Amino acid sequence: MRSHKLTLTTPARYRVCIQGRLDNTWSDEFGGMTFTNYLESGRSMVTILTGQVMNQAELMGVLNHLYGLGFPFLSVECVEIGDCITPQEKGDRK
Repeated sequence: MRSHKLTLTTPARYRVCIQGRLDNTWSDEFGGMTFTNYLESGRSMVTILTGQVMNQAELMGVLNHLYGLGFPFLSVECVEIGDCITPQEKGDRK
């Protein structure tokens, strides 16, 4: 993780784990995040959403959308602080 300080307005990359299955067809509804699915050993399907948010308000929007769809949260982790969007991703967000 970069040494930038995380604030309410700092862009950052997050990893959000939920119980249940979403695939990449939902990517546009979640700001271009990527989705990885796996089956927990003897348990249920887990989806990991990974991607950049521009600030904490956008993160809350992602979390609220997942909550509204009825997915239980397993974890939310900041994996990189700062502007970690690639030049191609920046073009896609305009």
